[in-house]
Amino acid sequence: MDLDTVVRARRPHGEAELDLLPGERYMSGGTWLLSEPQPAVIGLVDLTAMGWRPWHADETGLTLSSTCTIARVAAIPDRFGWRAHPLLRQSCMALYGSFKVWNVATVGGNICAALPPGPMTALAVALDGVATIRRPGGARRTTPVERLVTGLLRTTLAPGEMLEQVHLPADALGARCGYRKIAQAEIGRSGAVLMARQHDDGRFVLAITASTLHPEVLRWAAPPAPADLQAAIDGIDSWYSDPHGAADWREHVTRVLAEELRAELASGGGLGASVGAAGPGARGLTDAGGMGLEPGSAGSATPTGMTDEEA
Repeated sequence: MDLDTVVRARRPHGEAELDLLPGERYMSGGTWLLSEPQPAVIGLVDLTAMGWRPWHADETGLTLSSTCTIARVAAIPDRFGWRAHPLLRQSCMALYGSFKVWNVATVGGNICAALPPGPMTALAVALDGVATIRRPGGARRTTPVERLVTGLLRTTLAPGEMLEQVHLPADALGARCGYRKIAQAEIGRSGAVLMARQHDDGRFVLAITASTLHPEVLRWAAPPAPADLQAAIDGIDSWYSDPHGAADWREHVTRVLAEELRAELASGGGLGASVGAAGPGARGLTDAGGMGLEPGSAGSATPTGMTDEEA
């Protein structure tokens, strides 16, 4: 869409050029920003000009730049044997976009759009992602991504702040994981996306997105019993309703998928039970019974041909 209120666009190449001028808006991939009118925006600041490396992995975990594209996230190789590594690609697959969208949409843009089915939000909250946020003037602050997104199109970003990067800690990446997605159409917008982790010391974490207005993360020091899991879900009051699914349906399927994940991980299964193994993937309502599996993929792909963190 043409943004007919925009009169200037800047491509900053250094820290000194990052502060916003009145009426400006940061842009990363721009797939959402350019999709609908932005009457208050008179200038765009294209963060891709900063030249940040898309991602970096070391013994502390995986750091994703805000300008890292979804295609690059899906193609990150597993260099450290992290059991949760398959979640990277599976989260990207929750976005049924074309290869053009995958190669333009970014981690930062997807999270800051604060849409309930945002796949990068889902990935970040499932793996205890911590956001680094640049303040006007250059100071930085950090916050868990689960606290950054607070509702539909709502975040805790103050005026002039910018999401710079997201760090996924090795502790979360090393856990056994499970993944579930359901939609009301074979190739449809996510109605619920759930990811769960179980650590070797017994900790259990369940991240719920797409079915709620903002991410819901439930934590236990030991694997929960079925009744405890459902009781925790009872406390959620942010169920989301739109043309892609009513709130009561989203709550119902969330409960079903949450129990599946609990049972899967309790039995010793899940992604990472054998490193690189593929688990159940996305679900649609078009197959027999309305809750059957469609194939999921935990393999690697290289949509752009570039997988190196220095590319």
